[in-house]
Amino acid sequence: MNVQAPIRTALDVRDQFPAIAGWHYLDSAVSAQKPQPVIDAITRAYAQDYASVHRGVYQRSADMTLAYEAARARAGAFIGGAAEEVVFTRGATEAINLVAQVLPKEGRDRVLLSALEHHSNIVPWQLAGYTVDVVPLTGDGRIDLDAAERMISDQHRIVSFAHVSNVLGSILDASRAARVAHSKGALLLLDGCQAAPRLPVAVAAIGADFYAYSGHKLYGPTGIGVLWGRSELLDVMPPWQGGGAMIDQVSFERTTFMPPPQRFEAGTPHIVGGIGLAAAIDWVEGIGVERLHTHEAALVAETRTRLRELGFVTLYGPEESAGIVSFSVDGVHPHDVGTILDDAGVAIRAGHHCAQPLMELLGVPATCRASFAAHSDSSDIDALVEGLKKVKRIFG
Repeated sequence: MNVQAPIRTALDVRDQFPAIAGWHYLDSAVSAQKPQPVIDAITRAYAQDYASVHRGVYQRSADMTLAYEAARARAGAFIGGAAEEVVFTRGATEAINLVAQVLPKEGRDRVLLSALEHHSNIVPWQLAGYTVDVVPLTGDGRIDLDAAERMISDQHRIVSFAHVSNVLGSILDASRAARVAHSKGALLLLDGCQAAPRLPVAVAAIGADFYAYSGHKLYGPTGIGVLWGRSELLDVMPPWQGGGAMIDQVSFERTTFMPPPQRFEAGTPHIVGGIGLAAAIDWVEGIGVERLHTHEAALVAETRTRLRELGFVTLYGPEESAGIVSFSVDGVHPHDVGTILDDAGVAIRAGHHCAQPLMELLGVPATCRASFAAHSDSSDIDALVEGLKKVKRIFG
């Protein structure tokens, strides 16, 4: 068998992930495991440093406020944005919902999506009353931007695409997507959940108007996410939730609101989530996002080669993808594959991956998905391949 040199210790970080000892975790696209420095930062924030933010006049509250706002600045700088352009949310899902609900439509009521979008980038636009137009995919599973150019019109308020597909791993030409949107005066929102942990992102260079990503896919805690938006757009968006922290003055007759981003952050925030996210960003940048992408791309190439050689596996998506390989085993439901692999100590995702329209396009009810991370290496691929051989033996 002719495969490239194994990726055994390319990043040498596996021992920093206590939760995966003795386990082959290939489900990072749904949620990344946490390295010890992130766990330590979260523990320290709760055990030693905790106080609420933005309100207390005592020193610990002031210190925690500084740490939380520093986390906001880190979250923005990570994608090339400024602190005042960063709204903390519960995740990318809430970030997209926020834009869908409160962005002024300015007489335009259509949104341009693609056939590979996650449900979180479909349902919010439907709930907000937009008419959805769907861009098809190329033969290898990329968003067809030639088709998008033909479809965009002056009735489209926004174009909202996944920067990286959570099923196929295909990478969007984001700069071209921005040019397509702006050619008709529409805005571009990028769902960066899978891209932020895997690719260098520079929102200004892309020409994006909004960018959303989640902490838990970026080696950080759950319940924290980021909406980045251009300042002039955030300025014209009204609040979408009311409560403490987002107000300027309140009376029973009239309420005035804080400027962005505080305007969109009602109530006590996920303070430790923000601090944990900053620690995760520090950890990722300590490795280097380019190195992470190179590492995962090599694992994708090795996996596709090894699975293709089995002879009973169907692969989906492009040959070059960002850390994700979707496949099916001939004649075996993905849930059965996932169960047998679990018995072999291998964790994959099996299902529709919150992308039911894409499954319909592929002509399958579900797929298996292996997704990689900094800690992944060829031993995970070895275990996956041996587990699939077991699947074949059991189902024939």
